[in-house]
Amino acid sequence: MASLSSAKRLIIKIGSALLVDRDSGALRSDWLAALALDVSQAKARGQDVVIVSSGSIALGRGALGLPSSALPLEQSQAAAAVGQIRLARAYEEALAPHGITTAQVLVTLEDSQDRRRYLNSRATLEQLLSLGVVPIVNENDTVATDEIRYGDNDRLAAQVAVTVGADLVVLLSDVDGLYDANPAETPDATRYEVVKEITSTMEDAAGDAGSGLSKGGMKTKLMAARTAMAAGAGLVITHGDVLQPLCALEDGANATWFLAKDDPKTARKRWISAMKPQGVLVLDAGAETALRAGKSLLPAGVTRISGVFGRGDPIELHDASGHIIAHGLARYASDEAQKIIGRKSSEIEALLGYPGRAALVHRDDMVL
Repeated sequence: MASLSSAKRLIIKIGSALLVDRDSGALRSDWLAALALDVSQAKARGQDVVIVSSGSIALGRGALGLPSSALPLEQSQAAAAVGQIRLARAYEEALAPHGITTAQVLVTLEDSQDRRRYLNSRATLEQLLSLGVVPIVNENDTVATDEIRYGDNDRLAAQVAVTVGADLVVLLSDVDGLYDANPAETPDATRYEVVKEITSTMEDAAGDAGSGLSKGGMKTKLMAARTAMAAGAGLVITHGDVLQPLCALEDGANATWFLAKDDPKTARKRWISAMKPQGVLVLDAGAETALRAGKSLLPAGVTRISGVFGRGDPIELHDASGHIIAHGLARYASDEAQKIIGRKSSEIEALLGYPGRAALVHRDDMVL
């Protein structure tokens, strides 16, 4: 059984209806201050925390005096531009008293679909987490149009979990879990405590309706759960409209837990090994020994390259006899890699004209 305190890397998704008062359009400062205490306790346990937060449009429309009804695209983007500043400031002011530094990260669906953008997003988030920062992630509503939108932050939270290898996603919602029927219409509906596999019956029972300020319904939460579980992350849906909702969850608050079959690292390795390789790197004996000892592949250990591949593409690593040693993701495109193979990492900047990465394939992106 997954638990909040056992997670090493935690994604917390917060909807607009929790963060912004529906009537006044003002920030719910007391609720956010209580959540900040939850986050500080998670950080004190040594957990990495990423917050995926809605609220920029809701805050912006209140500041601009726009109606609470559906807005035209241009007005939504204008409201997001005004609200994003307020949203980032709110998190900064709530977490700073706990000694926590925050960062704003704005993304679109394109950032996860495009390989180069995905790798850049992953590298940025990993660096922020390594520095102890709590990234505040939101969809970049100021530039995203329908064709490049996630459309809801449930699925965005799951994608962030995939990107950073999180092992638990917490969806703070206006419901306390997944039911076999709509509890608002069926008083005797039963809540699922633990879900190991999402069935068609569950999908049929899930409704589309979200609350007034939020876009996500139960179907989007099931889509998020499916994505997270496939990536080795658990996911939990619980009621967020209480002070310190994470503490309440730890104390046994009603929730539905979706369990992953694998851990994030295993799931990622399986994904890498299943991809069709775009090229081959041939290694010398020293590099082969280093890889089997758990090291990354450095340019000095590569004797030959074949194929055309880009940064982030899957490749095979062969020994001198042509036997497959490993699968991995290239950190350089093939034309760049060709210039640096057989050379020391300290020479990369002189060879390429910019300071590059020390490894051709990092051990985290490799399956022996």
